[in-house]
Amino acid sequence: MQLYTIGVNHTTAPIAIRENVAFNNDTLPHALADLASHNVAEVAILSTCNRTEIYVQSIRPEEVIEWLANYHRLTPDSLLPYTYTLSSHEAVKHAFRVASGLDSMVLGEAQILGQFKQSVKIAQDSGTLGTLLHKLFQRTFEVAKEVRTNTDIGGSSISMAAAAVKLAQRIFGDLSAQRVLFIGAGEMIELCADHFAAQKPKKITVANRTLERGEQLADKIRSQGLNVQAILLNDLPERFQEFDIVITSTASQLPIVGLGMVERAIKARKHRPMFMVDLAVPRDIEPEVSALDDVFLYSVDDLAQVVTEGLGNRQEAAVNAELIVNARVEHFMQWLKQREAVPTIKALRDQIDQVRQTELEKALKLLQKGESPEKALEVLSNALTNKFLHGPSHALNNSQGDAHAHLAHLVKQLFQIKE
Repeated sequence: MQLYTIGVNHTTAPIAIRENVAFNNDTLPHALADLASHNVAEVAILSTCNRTEIYVQSIRPEEVIEWLANYHRLTPDSLLPYTYTLSSHEAVKHAFRVASGLDSMVLGEAQILGQFKQSVKIAQDSGTLGTLLHKLFQRTFEVAKEVRTNTDIGGSSISMAAAAVKLAQRIFGDLSAQRVLFIGAGEMIELCADHFAAQKPKKITVANRTLERGEQLADKIRSQGLNVQAILLNDLPERFQEFDIVITSTASQLPIVGLGMVERAIKARKHRPMFMVDLAVPRDIEPEVSALDDVFLYSVDDLAQVVTEGLGNRQEAAVNAELIVNARVEHFMQWLKQREAVPTIKALRDQIDQVRQTELEKALKLLQKGESPEKALEVLSNALTNKFLHGPSHALNNSQGDAHAHLAHLVKQLFQIKE
């Protein structure tokens, strides 16, 4: 079996494809167990708004792609044009680059490392990590830390949350008179809340599936002296027209904000504009909403142009980061080669030990028959020498031409024979 990374990301697939193969943390354990039953030795799945990647030890990566498509009720042919398959050296390098923020839509963004660690923990808790992937991810997180410590890859970086604020300011200017709605209460929404709270909007509302979790986030924002309220998602249809800015990021598999809800809100608002950012994958807002007048809807892909600000400085840092990654990849591949040699080394040791035991028993029998220790040791040493050299000698004597020259070189290398 070989190490593979199989996936889709923001560079190979649009959001319309990525949202169809996304996993949330609640469904990951089931997915991991299901894939583990399909002739793979080890597996972990990383799924974010920008990528779904499967890190796996497998014989046939094609079967993993088929599983991914079938699991999400897609046809493999419809998914294949958007997928990439990386093996061995390239798979290791990709993992290091992803965790270091070198493969992100926002070059150098730090959030991916936490998401990566969470995915690995889920795989570990699910029992689908073995020696290879455990070692790979241990090294991956070490490399990411080294890149962060020794380069300025995160400097001048504008996050998705900061980009959302910038876009809102382009439409409304000063945000102090706007009413902001956050749908969801996860990590991404918390980041957005921090950025929007700094603009001191007129009111902030948190809508969540459970009121308790929504209130927890609302309390954090209230500590900054802002007017904040928590509501249930079920309350949205009646209150949606109240909000000027809507930021959403949930783990829902179906849209939360439909076209009809937004149409009614725009009508009630007498066509005052609404600004919406959908950071969820799968999307929380129906794509058809973008066609409405007076609605400015942005997805994670739409924010790509905004987040390129400050890219020049980060690209310079990325050069040094890539050097670190390449060096650490070589170190890991050396470990992997050593690990691959372990079965052969064990088999060689077992075979030699069997010969040793056999000849030792013969020597002990000589001593029992009254032979001198010197004679028994001489017989033992001659027998071991002949047995150990029989294989190499026989191979050399029966080889010709280039094969003989190659074999002779290997024998000299293995037995450290000097010319």
